[in-house]
Amino acid sequence: MGVQGFQDYIEKHCPSAVVPVELQKLARGSLVGGGRQRPPQTPLRLLIDADNCLHRLYGGFYTDWVSGGQWNHMLGYLAALAKACFNGNIELFVFFNGALEKARLHEWVKRQGNERQTAQQIVSHVQNKGTPPPKVWFLPPVCMAHCIRLALIRFHIKVAQSIEDHHQEVIAFCREKGFHGLVAYDSDYALCNIPYYFSAHALKLSRNGKSLTTSQYLMHEVAKQLDLNPNRFPIFAALLGNHILPDEDLASFHWSLLGPEHPLASLKVRAHQLVLPPCDVVIKAVADYVRNIQDTTDLDAIAKDVFQHSQSRTDDKVTRFKRAVAYYSATNKPMPFHPPHYLARPNQFGMPGIVPPYVPSQMLNIPQTSLQAKPVAQQMSNQGGAQGQGPYPYSLSEPAITLETGGKSLSEQNNYSNIPHEGKHTPLYERSSPINPAQSGSPNHVDSTYFPASSTSSSSDNDEGNGGAVNHVSGNKIGWEKTGTQSESQTRGDLGDQTKAEGSSSASSGSQAADVKGNQASNPQIPCLLSMPTRNHMDITTPPLPPVAPEVLRVAEHRHKKGLMYPYIFHVLTKGEIKIAVSIEDEANKDLPPAALLYRPVRQYVYGVLFSLAESRKKTERLAFRKNRLPPEFSPVIIKEWAAYKGKSPQTPELVEALAFREWTCPNLKKLWLGKAVEDKNRRMRAFLACMRSDTPAMLNPTNVPTHLMVLCCVLRYMVQWPGVRILRRQELDAFLAQALSPKLYEPDQLQELKIENLDPRGIQLSALFMSGVDMALFANDACGQPIPWEHCCPWMYFDGKLFQTKLIKASREKVPLIDLCDGQAEQAAKVEKMRQSILEGLNFSRQNHPLPFPPPPAMPFYPASMYPRHFGPVPPPQGRGRGFAGVQPIPSQGGKLEIAGTVVGHWAGSRRGRGGRGPFPLQVVSVGGPARG
Repeated sequence: MGVQGFQDYIEKHCPSAVVPVELQKLARGSLVGGGRQRPPQTPLRLLIDADNCLHRLYGGFYTDWVSGGQWNHMLGYLAALAKACFNGNIELFVFFNGALEKARLHEWVKRQGNERQTAQQIVSHVQNKGTPPPKVWFLPPVCMAHCIRLALIRFHIKVAQSIEDHHQEVIAFCREKGFHGLVAYDSDYALCNIPYYFSAHALKLSRNGKSLTTSQYLMHEVAKQLDLNPNRFPIFAALLGNHILPDEDLASFHWSLLGPEHPLASLKVRAHQLVLPPCDVVIKAVADYVRNIQDTTDLDAIAKDVFQHSQSRTDDKVTRFKRAVAYYSATNKPMPFHPPHYLARPNQFGMPGIVPPYVPSQMLNIPQTSLQAKPVAQQMSNQGGAQGQGPYPYSLSEPAITLETGGKSLSEQNNYSNIPHEGKHTPLYERSSPINPAQSGSPNHVDSTYFPASSTSSSSDNDEGNGGAVNHVSGNKIGWEKTGTQSESQTRGDLGDQTKAEGSSSASSGSQAADVKGNQASNPQIPCLLSMPTRNHMDITTPPLPPVAPEVLRVAEHRHKKGLMYPYIFHVLTKGEIKIAVSIEDEANKDLPPAALLYRPVRQYVYGVLFSLAESRKKTERLAFRKNRLPPEFSPVIIKEWAAYKGKSPQTPELVEALAFREWTCPNLKKLWLGKAVEDKNRRMRAFLACMRSDTPAMLNPTNVPTHLMVLCCVLRYMVQWPGVRILRRQELDAFLAQALSPKLYEPDQLQELKIENLDPRGIQLSALFMSGVDMALFANDACGQPIPWEHCCPWMYFDGKLFQTKLIKASREKVPLIDLCDGQAEQAAKVEKMRQSILEGLNFSRQNHPLPFPPPPAMPFYPASMYPRHFGPVPPPQGRGRGFAGVQPIPSQGGKLEIAGTVVGHWAGSRRGRGGRGPFPLQVVSVGGPARG
């Protein structure tokens, strides 16, 4: 586990360093004479890393997450949290992970493998027992991070997204903006010099909404127990193993610290494989080693001693060791002092108000509460000692480790102003958008210094600057250009130099060591398994991306940082690749396709919109026509998709080609995003509907499809059109629509008390597929310029997983009619009928004998008539769409002939009934050209 196990080590082995606290008491100030309380002059400002806190912001590990998410329950919880923070004088700022982080791709690959196994355990548990899975198997519902982000914006809680390196940007933002504490759960934060570090996993809001509690980690207590000066934490973190220097490359060093006399020495060789010692043992041994280092600035001497037994790639390991030390040194700088300034904070009416000048955290007094809360006050009071000392009781006489690669300070030029309330239907990007280049002093200006360029540890990101044959936005460097270059050999070694066993769960024997130490305990017959550099994931070089307009990149960067845009968009425009998370899927089920494959056509057309393929190719063809030249061959735009599903490992990306619409020419991205004309708004909507294969007149009729249900209907229509396999049956479609129109959708308290005796396994998978479709719809909506107001895209407007389960059980198992499915409400049943007709408009279904090869046909294809027999009622013919078989008379079943000018030119055999009345066999052409021509 390396450095990632340090957080668990604190929880298990340093109980005195984990202190429960109540945040409202910290915000109220200290007790003065006579027990009176003096309120502070500024709110308690806390930065939350959403990447570690999603399950707490969702509302906890309650058992209904498996059905696709209870989004109104989450909305109620976040509303109570916002109210408690406002009443308790607490200001929250939530930082989401919006970075691709190719340097940590091997960690993501390992995590996806584990979550894929968890998904199979969940499916098996529901199939066998019919009950919700235990909370230890918690797998975040699809689209949860984006739903939480939208809900926080609704309650005027400020949000932001990282852009390159999430951990570094969170730490830099916390320091530069003067937050009093960080709420997270990550070893990288524990090893940083952050004075007040609170647990995200322990964050709890009482049922009455008045008490917000968590745990504080007293890192000076951890340093005392390890007997290690915090200034040595960067070397300590580098030698534990991390995303730059994996612990497999340090296995020989870790075993040498234990020695042959250690009780665990016999575990070094097991089943002819090299294994790693337990994490807690490694932490203690490495702490002892780092404590005894004489000169912490001589990294060459330290590396020479650490890798003295290395038999391969020693120079590469030494280089990565120095880079790891530089990385953690940059995050371990002391907290700077900030001059007073004013901040805008929403008041009880949702409007920004003026807050008194900022008081540094050194002046924040903490009440001496009973029991274990006393060390918190002692820590706060100790901070007012020596400057730069922070919360640690050390003199810190040792010089801090500084290297050129990690010693650059981040200046405060970024201003994350609160999102104003400018109307119910105002698009997010129009509330604060730098259409014109902002000046450095503008309140809307977002400088790239807050989001540093990819660190020297990022291997794949550095590959982008090494040549023209890789993904690179040429000529459009705004604020994310690299600050340095490295050799190809160095960057190639950063992606991981070993092959890890996928799905390993044992900390002591789950991975292979990188080196074979030549001491008495080594078995000389065991070969060096990793004598040559390999990777646990294989990257692929793709053609360069098309150039993107600088205005578009500037707007995309701004919206991304502000948390106003789906993060995939910036990844596609600048990196040309995305990562798709695992969802709950039954890999043994052949009836339902994986979500990554099901919605890949949506992403392909979104890629085409983002790179303006249709307009650019049309201009090129026109130019060739004017010059009397043949149309040129267009090089494909390739996007790399990292995903894990049935038959697909996350270790290699899939190359996906961007597609353009065939029905019409979509305008370029600049016009879609920045156009103000009415026609531009119509084009945004048409582009979105085309991406979702829902460009029909009925979808734009608010009488049949209300605006807040348009995402629901588009996703369901897309699922219905999937060729080859039947995804939705008639009763399942009605269940989706009935729960969206049910008044119970907005009564989360009643839904919490609702008991489901036996969960439907197919319903759980359908919910996951549907929410994956909502996820892609949000992606498409943001890419097309947000034609649908963001308030109407949120899933709490149209979906609740638990309510869907109840409707599906009634429709599938009990076979109740539609009126009973709508709780006897005739008006609701009529709306369901209208929405179903709008979803099925222009679609004629026929069963395909074999699944169609991937990829499916272009956007909005026409499928024959018996694809879904006996599941859907009569479907109206296409209306004015210019495709299909409108006006063509059916051929009689007894056969026929074709005559032209009195001459028979073709004969058709009759269509006989298939076995069991399953439908006719396809018509067969017997002859063409008349009798004389055979």
